[in-house]
Amino acid sequence: MTKLKIDFVSDVSCPWCVIGLKALDEALRRVSSEVTADLHFQPFELNPGMPPEGQDITEHITQKYGISAEQAEANREAIRQRGAQVGFTFSGTNAAGGGRSRVYNTFDAHRLLHWAESQGPGRQKALKEALFTAYFTDGLSPSSHEVLLRVAGIAGLDALRAAEILSSDDFADEVRERAYFYQSQGIRSVPAIIINDKHLISGGQPAEVFEKALRQIAQSEA
Repeated sequence: MTKLKIDFVSDVSCPWCVIGLKALDEALRRVSSEVTADLHFQPFELNPGMPPEGQDITEHITQKYGISAEQAEANREAIRQRGAQVGFTFSGTNAAGGGRSRVYNTFDAHRLLHWAESQGPGRQKALKEALFTAYFTDGLSPSSHEVLLRVAGIAGLDALRAAEILSSDDFADEVRERAYFYQSQGIRSVPAIIINDKHLISGGQPAEVFEKALRQIAQSEA
């Protein structure tokens, strides 16, 4: 059995990060007799300058990428279909489309994720998945402290400590340091999956791509 360290660099407002995580989970199930994973979620902000109230998704996408509203909706439909294939529901809100769709600042969510990493096996992943569901499926704002506290409870974390973190600057420097590290290593888009600090897989790849890579890396590291 080979143990691999996996750093999953992503943002909670990135739909392809949801798809990539679901595919990675499936790949890890397929290789579970050969590989165990030490999974860590690392911060990346797609929109670090986004104000708390957010911005309409179509307005944001068309401005940021220079595409039409029709192209933006076509992209969202492709995301909805990919999500369905991996068992995740992108609703008619937020990055999956719809009139109420908005993009939000995610820095405080990353602070909670940083803390959750130290709170026991599986807590960070549970929080990450709960944040994805809150934003993409339920249409909630990941910049809202009320939402973040509710999601922390769903993930089995101490809500009182989470509230203390959100009302302070706890872990702000650590999150910025980690985010800068990955940017300095050339990460410009997410998800970026880094295995054993040296093998990079970019994007929301199919499970088969992750499975093949995991097997090859495990064999080379054995």
